[in-house]
Amino acid sequence: MKKYMAAALLALALTLTGCSSSPAPQPTNAPTDAPAATTAPTDAPAQAPTESPTEAPTAAPEMTKYSTVFMDTFDTVIQVIGFAPSQEVFSEYAGQVHASFVYMHKLFDNYNSYEDEGIVSVYTLNQRAAQEPVKVDPILYHMLDFSKKHYEACRGQVNVAMGSVLSIWHDYREAGLDNPEAAQLPPMDALTAANAHTDISKLILDEENMTVFFADPQMKLDVGAAAKGYATEIAAQLLLDSEMSSFIISAGGNVRVGRSPLDGRPNWGVGIQDPDGAVLGTGDIVETLFISDKSVVTSGDYQRFYVVDGERYHHLIDPDTLMPPSDYRSVSIITEDSGYADMLSTAAYLMPYEESRAFIESLEGVEAIWVFPDMHIEMTDGAKPYAKSQGAVNQ
Repeated sequence: MKKYMAAALLALALTLTGCSSSPAPQPTNAPTDAPAATTAPTDAPAQAPTESPTEAPTAAPEMTKYSTVFMDTFDTVIQVIGFAPSQEVFSEYAGQVHASFVYMHKLFDNYNSYEDEGIVSVYTLNQRAAQEPVKVDPILYHMLDFSKKHYEACRGQVNVAMGSVLSIWHDYREAGLDNPEAAQLPPMDALTAANAHTDISKLILDEENMTVFFADPQMKLDVGAAAKGYATEIAAQLLLDSEMSSFIISAGGNVRVGRSPLDGRPNWGVGIQDPDGAVLGTGDIVETLFISDKSVVTSGDYQRFYVVDGERYHHLIDPDTLMPPSDYRSVSIITEDSGYADMLSTAAYLMPYEESRAFIESLEGVEAIWVFPDMHIEMTDGAKPYAKSQGAVNQ
């Protein structure tokens, strides 16, 4: 992943210095509880230590915790919490994070063209890449390359070339949300026909020329299983190389945590959302994890779904059955890289439990937590030292 991040950060730096980004939302002192989505910061300041220095301190400037929220990218609430020496410094780095999310939202968008801004998006690829190789931004190229190379590692469960199937589900879900009484399931024959055009080997990537070509003229991309995590990791790397390396980025179900909080605690608190709780609530959590320098990424059935004949049908589609599975309410992954975690959470969600657990336990540096329909929770042994329910403390 470091190769992809280095290339992406260079491309993003060149992009952001060559355009005027939107102003950052104004920061405020961080609240005790941050807005929750599917995975949420549950961070609360520790008691300030009492000190009686005998000499004037010569350490680095005092760091204060600030927070800001923006809601104009990736169809979710994104919050940045960080320790910075001043609001001005926080605003500078929060602005960079915001600008990076805005730009990558446009790159990874399946549904809108930004060619009038000189941006080739996934939508543009779906319109043109079957006709000729299309030159793309290095960030988009490397995200597709990363996703393609991890396809086998995810046991074929996460396929960015599955857009022809996912677009049918999307259209039926949107129609069902607009008119619930007329909600219908997609016809299986339409899904099966579309599935004939999901061979990821026909996604042709040319690194020398930074081009993308579809060898199947009916292939479509959908990068939703990787895009937000990939964008979150790029934004996190920007902050890790800055003077605001102690931070949380919460992007819906993707939480990326930087260095330890600078208030005496060893770790940040990250909550796993109760699937039946309020989406923007902070008290509706089923587990709290204490982590630093890691990501917690959750895939679940409770945000993007619609109801047909009393049954809930969510957006995570099994590539074998072409239907949404119902084994879990959510699966959360704990690992360092948010892009990798995003793909793994989808893959683990789409597998039956025994297979899912064996898959996760075969991976180095990866842990998982499964929430079942009856709200029973299982977790890998390696997840337990982070979990409040298993006795973990943050002191």
